[in-house]
Amino acid sequence: MSITNEEAIKQLRALMEDVDDSLRESYRNIHQGYTKENLQRFLKARDWNVQKAHKMLIECLEWRTQNEIDKILTKPIVPVDLYRAVRDTQLVGVSGYSKEGLPVIAIGVGLSTYDKASVHYYVQSHIQMNEYRDRVILPSASKKQGRPICTCLKILDMSGLKLSALSQIKLMTAITTIDDLNYPEKTETYYIVNVPYIFSACWKTIKPLLQERTKKKIQVLKGCGKDELLKIMDYESLPHFCRREGSGSGRHISNGTSDNCFSLDNSFHQELYEYVKQQALVKGTGAPIRHGSVHVMFPEPDCEGNKIFDTLENEFQKLGNDQKKI
Repeated sequence: MSITNEEAIKQLRALMEDVDDSLRESYRNIHQGYTKENLQRFLKARDWNVQKAHKMLIECLEWRTQNEIDKILTKPIVPVDLYRAVRDTQLVGVSGYSKEGLPVIAIGVGLSTYDKASVHYYVQSHIQMNEYRDRVILPSASKKQGRPICTCLKILDMSGLKLSALSQIKLMTAITTIDDLNYPEKTETYYIVNVPYIFSACWKTIKPLLQERTKKKIQVLKGCGKDELLKIMDYESLPHFCRREGSGSGRHISNGTSDNCFSLDNSFHQELYEYVKQQALVKGTGAPIRHGSVHVMFPEPDCEGNKIFDTLENEFQKLGNDQKKI
């Protein structure tokens, strides 16, 4: 017999009341006082099956505890030149907020090269941005709006996407799997802009493999997407690569690097880096900041994830072979 969503939340809440003491700090860090909304996310991710959602949530808390994720915001990537190199090659930033108060996260998929640091630094940086979003940005947005803001919008810029991106698929698989299993349902909508032929060719093959829930969240927009995006956010919140047709998402394309939401000089990255350094001083009991990346255990992708990335790899190889024949 099927149960209502409200009943599913009630049942999962009751199960989580018995959470082991060793997992309680992690549980507080992920729900931030919004327990209902947090339980909803895990239930949505498991099609409202209470037992599967409970298993997913417990495994998430265990992953966090085993990998000391609750302390990751006390571990800055140092020296700053190394962090700048990470920011220049892992193009992610917050450009502003939607009219409904949701953070707008911009991702330069096509021009991210991930080639200036070890894989572990890129994963560490990604998780730190997730944690900063969940523990600082979203609670602040909720307070400002006077209601729970627990999700964000993502704008994915495909400018510059090349077949060489095939070499990054393993890293992207690790990052996507971490998000799917430990930060589920944090994105309301994915907007994909500046789409080249290579993306269009792969999208036709990948789209049928996605779950309906995921497909409904993805919108491929025409050109830089400016006209469509202005319906849901003000001009000031548009990422720099959406502000005019054909602008591209080059790392240094805007009038000043502070306007480029990927740059370390942008206010979001300055605030995030300063926050992590301060947390290191406060929670590190005065010990010197250690150099070296945080090593996080990469969870195994599920069957669906493996199938999608295998298909993507095959499509890239086919396109590469087609180009060689020309």
